[in-house]
Amino acid sequence: MNTEATMHNVAACLAAIALLVIVTATGQLSLLSAPSPSATHGPYTTNFSRTENPISEEGIWLNGRIDGLDWTDVRTIPGFAFGSEIGGKRPAPQKYDDSTALLKGTWGPNQTVQATVRSVNPNQDGKVWEEVELRLRSSISPHNCTGYEVMFRCTKIAQAYCNIARWEGPLGKFTMLKETSGSQYGVKTGDVVKATMMGKILTVYINGVQMIQISDDKFLNGNPGIGYYLEGATGVIGDFGFSSFMATDR
Repeated sequence: MNTEATMHNVAACLAAIALLVIVTATGQLSLLSAPSPSATHGPYTTNFSRTENPISEEGIWLNGRIDGLDWTDVRTIPGFAFGSEIGGKRPAPQKYDDSTALLKGTWGPNQTVQATVRSVNPNQDGKVWEEVELRLRSSISPHNCTGYEVMFRCTKIAQAYCNIARWEGPLGKFTMLKETSGSQYGVKTGDVVKATMMGKILTVYINGVQMIQISDDKFLNGNPGIGYYLEGATGVIGDFGFSSFMATDR
């Protein structure tokens, strides 16, 4: 028997084991493993406890103006997140500079987002559009914003709606995937809006009741977020927004 070769093999095995095993601070043994490419980000919840313009929460949000340039930022005061869009009557594509904020990080494709609506002085004549928005599988970079937007009109009039749009990149370039109309699709203060995307199925809920569902698979990954849209009036962007938000990919 070749003793030298045997000792060399034993040393190699011990070295390999040493590379695979670490002792944690608690004295437990853990095996080292390569990061999984499908690792999920996990849940994130917030009640918007800070005053920030734009929203940051310790640097975890991307924003429409500061990061995307062509859109507008989301801002917060304690307990409330809302937009910064001018609104009014502007031509396309300028009027589509929705206030947008997306969470940073690597998120799995199966996503759930949920938020609680806050809306004061809701429009009653149908001439002002105040929207709160949920975002799924979205991305933002200079002059480019993609992903899925679920929009809810903040009123309970007959012209209320819950729609789904797919943002294609440049400002004002989007595809409407689903449109609805009716008071049951509008939202008011205290309503909980939720959207899930599992595989290619996007489902929307208001207060736990399924409202619409579509199938689309153009964007297979991206990040969750929020947004707001105002048209037909100025100076009222702070009348509507979210008081809480949750996102998860688990």
